[in-house]
Amino acid sequence: MEFKTFLFYAFSVVLVIAALRVITARNPVHAALFLVLSFFSAAGIWMLLKAEFLSIVLVLVYVGAVMVLFLFVVMMLDINLDKMREGFWGYFPLAATVGTVIVLEMAAVIFHGFQGSESDVPAISANIGNTKELGKLIYTEYVYAFEIAAVILLVAIVAAVALTLRRRKDSKYFSPSAAVKVKSSDRVRIVKMKSEAKVDPVAPANPAATPPAAPAAPQK
Repeated sequence: MEFKTFLFYAFSVVLVIAALRVITARNPVHAALFLVLSFFSAAGIWMLLKAEFLSIVLVLVYVGAVMVLFLFVVMMLDINLDKMREGFWGYFPLAATVGTVIVLEMAAVIFHGFQGSESDVPAISANIGNTKELGKLIYTEYVYAFEIAAVILLVAIVAAVALTLRRRKDSKYFSPSAAVKVKSSDRVRIVKMKSEAKVDPVAPANPAATPPAAPAAPQK
C-alpha cells in the first residue's frame, strides 16, 4: 500500500467517526469541536486529490470563521439541553425522513455517475484546480453568486452578534461613555455636619434609667 493511499484511508476513517460524533454527542460544544475535526479531515482528503484551493478554503472559511463563530454563539446563548432533549422523539420521524431522502438522492447521483462512465467525456483542461483560473471564473461568470454569498455571511455574523447582545437581568455592565464623561464632583461629595457633644461612656446617658440602689441590711 502506498503512503498516499494510507493517508486517504486514515483521513476517511477520522472523517466518518467525527461525523458520527457530531450527531451523537450530547453536548453541543463537543459536537461543534467534532465538526471542526471532520472539516480538517475533509481538507486533508482534498489536499490528496490535488485540490489545494478547496482544501485551504475549507480550513480558513469553515474552520477559521464559521465554526468558531458557531462555537462562540453556542457557548454564549446558554442553551437549555434538558428542554431540547424532551422534544427529540417528536422531531425524529421528520428528521429520519429527510435523512433518508438525502441518502437516496446521493446514492442515485453516485450510481448514475458510475453507469455513465463509459460515455464520451471531453478531456479535462490542464488548468483545472488552478487557483488563478478558478479566481478568474469566480469573478467573471459567477461574480453575482459570489457577492450574494458574501452578503449572506455578513447577515449571519450580524445576527449572531445580535443574539449574544441580548440584555439579561443577572448580568452587570456599565456604560463606557458614562464613565468617560464623569467629573470629580460626581465621584466625591463633601458633606458638612455639626459637631455633637461628647458623651462620657462611664456616666449613664439618662439618669432616670439608673436602677435604684439596693436597701441596706438591718443592723443587729
